[in-house]
Amino acid sequence: MADASLDQPGLTRTSPERREASAPDAPGVIGSGGERLADGIRLGTLEVRLARSAEEIDWAQALRYRVFYEEMAAVPTPAMQAQGRDFDDYDGVADHLLVIDHARGNGPEMVVGTYRLIRRPAAEKVGRFYSSDEYDIGRLASYPGEVLELGRSCVDAGYRSRGSMQLLWQGIAAYVFQHDIALMFGCASLPGTDPDALAEPLSYLYHHHLAPAELRATALPERFVSLDRMPKDRIDPRRALNILPPLIKGYLRLGGFIGDGAVIDHQFNTTDVCIVVKSDLITDKYAKHYERRSRDSQAG
Repeated sequence: MADASLDQPGLTRTSPERREASAPDAPGVIGSGGERLADGIRLGTLEVRLARSAEEIDWAQALRYRVFYEEMAAVPTPAMQAQGRDFDDYDGVADHLLVIDHARGNGPEMVVGTYRLIRRPAAEKVGRFYSSDEYDIGRLASYPGEVLELGRSCVDAGYRSRGSMQLLWQGIAAYVFQHDIALMFGCASLPGTDPDALAEPLSYLYHHHLAPAELRATALPERFVSLDRMPKDRIDPRRALNILPPLIKGYLRLGGFIGDGAVIDHQFNTTDVCIVVKSDLITDKYAKHYERRSRDSQAG
């Protein structure tokens, strides 16, 4: 659950030399209204769908490299720098949600947004979820029903608009319907590595959005940084919300929770938090959206 326009993720690398990513299955997307959208969801020249080939995964990795390493100045491994790609062991087992601009031709440049989606069967192939490098996610990984880890989200600088983000969210909602996801989680980031400089937003998250015990991931002991840095009565909620990156605010608007403890990622100059969202909050939102759209269409 990471983003770079929105917020850049802490990205721990594993076996970076494993460059070849096999294409995940890419069935037609199921929309919130129950329809099968084999060609994806369209908005003008933009389309959101799953990657259908190793080549399209490569294009997503190229976008991630441009945003994370060239724009955000994270430090790549030598292998990543040589190839101009952001990659790790999870790419070969994950599904990759893409936002494509058909007006930009038919090559790497057409991928303008991406989200990496890892379900429990995919994580089992690697041996763990990505977030487990920062958090004890035992309660989340064993949650009844299917779970989904969100991560590696980024959007091209020229496409950081409401429309692009709505498409990504619609794609996630469709994916949740298709796979009957019960719970979503992942790491999201605030810029900077000084928790005292982030005391108000971190404390706001702790006092107002801490996950209930049964959904609470906890930062690993050796990486744990307390979120509780200010008394609740000293926090200005409006100011704290203004400081939070848009992606985190978006999850909170959906009723998302925060795990206990932050994690400092010096490689990416970020302070990470663990987000948890019960998927029915997203599916209800988009089901209502499609119901309204259907009624409007019938009325017309």
